[in-house]
Amino acid sequence: MIDWLINLLLAISFLAAVALFVMSIARRKPSLVSLSVLGLVELGLLVQTVVSIVLVSGGERAKTDTIEFFGYLFVALMIPIGAGFWALVERNRWSTMVLAVAAGTVGVMLARMQQIWFGF
Repeated sequence: MIDWLINLLLAISFLAAVALFVMSIARRKPSLVSLSVLGLVELGLLVQTVVSIVLVSGGERAKTDTIEFFGYLFVALMIPIGAGFWALVERNRWSTMVLAVAAGTVGVMLARMQQIWFGF
């Protein structure tokens, strides 16, 4: 895991959570903009997955548990997809809140992945 990349992903996911929360409070239904914000989080997670796989195949390991790290990473990959599907199926303002919670959850999971990888 690259330190600057995880910090960038943390910032993107928490900013996305705040932006989606504001959209939900403004009673906005899920739109292309709200799904794109969550798509940006998903894209960052995909980049992180590739980087992590390359680093582990090169011999690096997480300080505490590499398997736990990848468990968090693969679950974090599924959360935006599930939330996006929910938002497309049920289009109301609460679906935008689901997107906000998904982005915040990914941010918390990224913080935990950082703790696992770097050992703090």
